Amino acid sequence: MSATPHPDDLAGVQRWFRRLYEHVRAIDYAGARPLFAEDMIAFGTFENFITSRDRVEQAQWRNVWGVTSGFHFRDEDIRAIVSADRLTAIGMGVFTSTGYHEDGTPYDRPGRTTVALSRKAIGDDWVADHTHMSLSRDVPTRSYGKR
Repeated sequence: MSATPHPDDLAGVQRWFRRLYEHVRAIDYAGARPLFAEDMIAFGTFENFITSRDRVEQAQWRNVWGVTSGFHFRDEDIRAIVSADRLTAIGMGVFTSTGYHEDGTPYDRPGRTTVALSRKAIGDDWVADHTHMSLSRDVPTRSYGKR
């Protein structure tokens, strides 16, 4: 593993994070699906060890994406560790978003993400096999959406 990845590999990881936040902001579940392996495993806000992309969509994405806004990874803060064969990577990103209290008042909803990525060949797009998104300390875990 190398914490100083080939520039093309880092750019591909950064592109994966950018695509994800574009789909989250658009609340585009179908468009986001190709970014994730069908048999992925995720840690989620609402339950541990969510297995399969379909379950992650139901248990996590559909409980978060539509009730938050402004989700964005800071491109300059995306890091990657890439395997020697360049087919596996760990991507890390810091995100910002806005959550909403029950009365509709907004609050800052920052956090961080770690993603295990793989691909079949160098130059292919990365696909997430595992995700772990966590909010920063003292950030409410539930957002109710704009009112």
